Amino acid sequence: MARDKKSLFDWLTGGAAPESDFSYDDLESGGSGSQNTSLPRHLERSSPDRHVVHSEPEVEPEGELAVDVYQTPTHLIIKAMIAGVRPEDLDVSITRDMVTIRGKRERHVEGTAGDFFFQELYWGAFTRTIVLPQEVEIEEAEANEKHGLLTIRLPKLDKGRHAKLKVKSN
Repeated sequence: MARDKKSLFDWLTGGAAPESDFSYDDLESGGSGSQNTSLPRHLERSSPDRHVVHSEPEVEPEGELAVDVYQTPTHLIIKAMIAGVRPEDLDVSITRDMVTIRGKRERHVEGTAGDFFFQELYWGAFTRTIVLPQEVEIEEAEANEKHGLLTIRLPKLDKGRHAKLKVKSN
């Protein structure tokens, strides 16, 4: 006895009634018995005679840089540990409301894989984008590194600052 089945889309979105539900075997085979329910082409399971290769370019995963962000009455301060990063491998980009820190730590191996008891340090590319809680003056921003600690000082934009203009007459 064949069941009246709805489309896979109805099943995935909950539009199919429970009695017309797909079984695992139905999904694997693309339908069941006398009912010819086929999956959309992009969901079909490839058979051994098909030579379909879906490969994406291999992208090296990036680590996320840990940061501290705090404020003083006049500045936003960002601190990050960047030990092992050469200055030429560090890029800090600033807009009025966002800071992005990118860098790369080069691995220096002095032994073989079997010589290690622990391997917990992160090596490779890292990035961190911080959305700032307040706009800053990007022209007056400063970045310093000392003993592997990056400190970025961002002067807050004073929106409440008033200035009086003198009107000149010709």
